[in-house]
Amino acid sequence: MSFKSDFLNESRERGFIHQCTDLDGLDAALVSGSITAYTGFDPTGPSLHVGHLMPIMWLRLLQKHGHKPIVLMGGATSLIGDPTGKDIQRPLLTVETIQSNMQSLSCVFERYIDFSPSAAVMVNNYDWLSTLGYIEFLRDYGTHFSVNRMLTLDSVRTRLEREQPLNLLEFNYMIMQAYDFLHLSRTSNCVLQMAGSDQWGNIINGVELTRRALNKTIYGLTAPLLTTSSGAKMGKTEGGAVWLNRDMLSPYDFWQYWRNVSDADVGRFLRIFTELPIDEIKKLEVLKDAELNEAKKILADQATMLAHGVEELPAIHAKIKELFERGMVGNADISTLPAESIAATDLPLAIDEVFVRYGLSASKGEAKRLIQGGAVRLNDYVVTDVKAMISVDDFKVSQRLKLSSGKKKHLIFEVS
Repeated sequence: MSFKSDFLNESRERGFIHQCTDLDGLDAALVSGSITAYTGFDPTGPSLHVGHLMPIMWLRLLQKHGHKPIVLMGGATSLIGDPTGKDIQRPLLTVETIQSNMQSLSCVFERYIDFSPSAAVMVNNYDWLSTLGYIEFLRDYGTHFSVNRMLTLDSVRTRLEREQPLNLLEFNYMIMQAYDFLHLSRTSNCVLQMAGSDQWGNIINGVELTRRALNKTIYGLTAPLLTTSSGAKMGKTEGGAVWLNRDMLSPYDFWQYWRNVSDADVGRFLRIFTELPIDEIKKLEVLKDAELNEAKKILADQATMLAHGVEELPAIHAKIKELFERGMVGNADISTLPAESIAATDLPLAIDEVFVRYGLSASKGEAKRLIQGGAVRLNDYVVTDVKAMISVDDFKVSQRLKLSSGKKKHLIFEVS
C-alpha cells in the first residue's frame, strides 16, 4: 500500500504503523500542509528506557517530514496512573516527585526533537486538568462518554474478567486522556495522537469526544507493541532496565545493549531506532554469521549517537579495543584461563559442537539451552543464534578467541 504522504510511507517502511482511525483522511490531511500531532508520556520515573524509544523516534520522524510534534508530559495523569496492562493499581506519586521526574525526562526529549520556536512544544496536562471543575466537567462532557462502551476496553475488561479491583480513580484515566486530545485540538489545532497499540481504546475516546464536543475530525494512529524476537518486552535485561538517562546507564553500557541484540532483531531495530536509509538497512539485514556482527555494531553506533551524541563513540570504541587487547575477563587476565588450539582447516565449527568437544556442556541440547538462556558469549558478546558458527572471520582481530558459558566457565581458542 502506498500513501500520498511521505511521513506515512516512511512510517510503514520502518514498521511503525499498526492501526489508524482513518488512514485515507489522515493521508489527505498530511499532504494538505503541516499538521500538529502529540504523544503522551507519564513521568512515573526519573528516566525513560528503550521501551519508550519507539514513540520518540516516531515523533522525530514526524518532525523530519515537516510536521509539528507535541510532547505531552502527564503531570496530572501520573497522579492517577494508567491502568492499561496492569493487574493492580500503580503506586500513587506525589506532585513533587512528578515534577522532579519531568525535569529529568526533558533532557531526553531534547536530544531527539528540535524544540526551537514553532518546531515542537512540550506541555504538561496538569496545567489544564487541574483547573477543571468537577460538576462543570460532568455537565459539559459526561454525556459524551458511554460507560457501556468503556467497560469493553481492554484496560477495563481484563481487570473485570480476572475479578481484580479497578477503582474509580483508575477508571477516570481514560476520560482524562480523552480530554487531553480535546484540549490540544482546541488550543493547538492538534489533529493526531500517536501511541502504542495498547492505547487504542484511550485514543478512540479522545477522537469521539472531540467529534461530539467540537464537531471536528481528528485522527488516532498506533504502532505495534514492540517486543524482542524472544517475546520479551523492550528495555529490560538481566541487569535491569536500559535507561535513556546517562546518569542511570552509561553510554558504553547503552551501546553494548544494542550490540548484543538477537540476530533476528537487527533489521527491525535498524528500521525503528536509526535513521539509516531503508536501502542501506536492506543490505545490512540480510548479512549472516560474523558479517551480521558488523550490522549490530552499526545499530549500536547509530542508536548511541542519537541518545548520547556522536562525540561518545570514539571513547566507546577505544574502551572496547583496550579491553580486547588487554585480554580481560572481568578483572582476570585471559592468560590464567584454559586454552585450546584450533586448526583453521577445522573451521567453521558450530558453537554447540565446540561446547561438547571441549567440555563446556554435556550435550548439544544443553548447549542450545544455554544459548537460548543468554548464557553463551563469544568475545563477551551474547550469542543468540542456536545455529551460530565459529569461523575464520572471528579471528580477524586477534588469533585468540574467548568463548564463555555463564560467568565462570571460559575457554580461550587460538587458531593455527
